[in-house]
Amino acid sequence: MGRGKKVGMKKVLIIERQLSSRELLLQLLKEQKLQLFTVEDGMSALELLKKRSFDLILSDLKGIHTLDRSNRRPLNTPIIHLKGEEDPQAMNVDHVLSKPLHPKSVVDLLAHLLKKKGTKTVVAESGAMKEVLAQVEKIAKSHSNVFICGESGTGKEVIAGLIHEKSLRKEHPFVRVNCAALPDTLIESEFFGHEKGAFTGALQRRLGRFERADKGTLLLDEISEIPPSLQAKLLRVVQEQEFERIGGIDPIHIDVRLISTSNKEMKIAIKDKEFRSDLYYRLNVIPIFLPPLRERKEDIIPLAHLFIQEVCARNHLFLKSLSQEAEEKLLNYSWPGNIRELRNVIEHGVVMDYSDRIEEDHLHIEVEGRCQETPMTLKEIEKKHISSTLAFYKGSRTQAAKALGISVRTLRNKLRDSL
Repeated sequence: MGRGKKVGMKKVLIIERQLSSRELLLQLLKEQKLQLFTVEDGMSALELLKKRSFDLILSDLKGIHTLDRSNRRPLNTPIIHLKGEEDPQAMNVDHVLSKPLHPKSVVDLLAHLLKKKGTKTVVAESGAMKEVLAQVEKIAKSHSNVFICGESGTGKEVIAGLIHEKSLRKEHPFVRVNCAALPDTLIESEFFGHEKGAFTGALQRRLGRFERADKGTLLLDEISEIPPSLQAKLLRVVQEQEFERIGGIDPIHIDVRLISTSNKEMKIAIKDKEFRSDLYYRLNVIPIFLPPLRERKEDIIPLAHLFIQEVCARNHLFLKSLSQEAEEKLLNYSWPGNIRELRNVIEHGVVMDYSDRIEEDHLHIEVEGRCQETPMTLKEIEKKHISSTLAFYKGSRTQAAKALGISVRTLRNKLRDSL
């Protein structure tokens, strides 16, 4: 049963056999900004999980056992055990709420777990990334501006978000602006906002990113792309923490921490007069360098496993594993696109192959600008899909046909046609 389908709301699934407990939970959570779904048992939950993902699951013991037996426990989704007086404690759950349920405990725990779920995981098995995380712990407690440099795809935005989450500003906004994505004609308005009538099309007052980030953190992604004409105004804001909206005359005072990122060599940009040195040194109070993935090979396989979990959970697939040959292929590649490229390769391997193991030839890696795999026809993709599904169900045509969403007769015909 769903309650109020609203875009952007966190989705919570309640699996509880007792009607009184379900109604109590709905009553306790009705004032929260949540989309609530309730079912009586684990089998009904499995049907829902085929159609949508959830941000949090509350379940009685039988529901948890059903998810475990079917190997359909959602990955990266916190599970709370609704524990009856006679129940043993469920294994591998994130928290336990004992019945009778205490209203404040329920609301506080859900708020904590849903907020925690939004935190991104940072893999740091390599010495280089452990050093970065050690820096983050120290940097986060200060209010100094931070400059993160590194190649494209190394995770600069993730580290910026982590600094904010660990800072004293974490309860205030974390606002991002991609400087490279904004046209020169709009970037000043995006930064500082404008008053109604300031220019043609300014039909109402608009707050800029600096004003929206007040008391919090503003991430200036790819700062080197800001046009020189705006850099002087930005310097004043960094120095004095005040500005005027376009078309305005009253100064607006703000308290914003700036985190800037760039994949360019800033010293060269300064030498070529593309970036002001005085602005750079104001932004680069505390520098962080993110090493490329090829220099942190210890992180490649843990990152791959993390991405497999995420993609399987998002696509409602059984958890897959990597063969030893596939791991060796990942380790032997130079990853010019860094973490972003690794994520794409893993997602392709998970989604395009339907066996429970990702093999070496399932990894779609580009070499010298050319793909190692030649594109398959739709018929070849279908044949591979059917073959993998049959293998997964140990040759059972009935189960395979059900999983494929076709009749056994259709499956038999397709198998005959592929011979």
